[in-house]
Amino acid sequence: MVHATDADNSRLADASTASRYEVTRADLPLSCPMPDMKLWNAHPRVYLPIEKTGHAKCPYCGAEFKLID
Repeated sequence: MVHATDADNSRLADASTASRYEVTRADLPLSCPMPDMKLWNAHPRVYLPIEKTGHAKCPYCGAEFKLID
């Protein structure tokens, strides 16, 4: 039996490939990697508080997130 992983899912983006991301309120709660990213080669998911400052940085990969309206 073959088990599919998200590595086989072409609809998902590779995780942690950019150093900066713009996100909207629709993306909240914000996590890195984001739900539309592949998890098989990523760090553990961490939730980032971005609501108050509009900026957040992932402690694992250093990706920076900016909240836009």
